[in-house]
Amino acid sequence: MELVRGRHRYRLTHRYPARFGGGRNVLGEVGTVAELEELLRRRTRLGLADLREAA
Repeated sequence: MELVRGRHRYRLTHRYPARFGGGRNVLGEVGTVAELEELLRRRTRLGLADLREAA
């Protein structure tokens, strides 16, 4: 979760390793947990439960 343009937003990003120049590619940005779940479903094979297990 990041503060983007004055509002808290969930941002799905792909981080590149330093050996490839580093940086991030923003895959999507949403405002609610329900939208985040849908974004994860569309863009990855992960769900919210998978993220909780990784934390």
